[in-house]
Amino acid sequence: MLNITIIDRSGAEHRVVAPQDDRSLMETIRELDVDEFALCGGACSCATCHVYIDPAFADAISSMSPDEDGLLESSSHRQPNSRLSCQIPLTAQLEGLTATIAPED
Repeated sequence: MLNITIIDRSGAEHRVVAPQDDRSLMETIRELDVDEFALCGGACSCATCHVYIDPAFADAISSMSPDEDGLLESSSHRQPNSRLSCQIPLTAQLEGLTATIAPED
């Protein structure tokens, strides 16, 4: 189990305990019932699961694919620490992660 903090679009912090069972960060965030989040359900085709990853975890997450990079390129809210949460598998290295849900485009 991983302890993760999710900051929603209103700025509220949600401390969650997430299992390490082949799920993505997106699946954990979807359990919070965030409006208009992850509309494609994890197919890496819409960028509605855009999050900002705590820079301290930049080396702990998988590399960004060209598809993910292209989708994020279309966001007016892209930052250097932007990622699509559907592309981040939950691994032991993410213990203590904080992810902030990006504003809607």
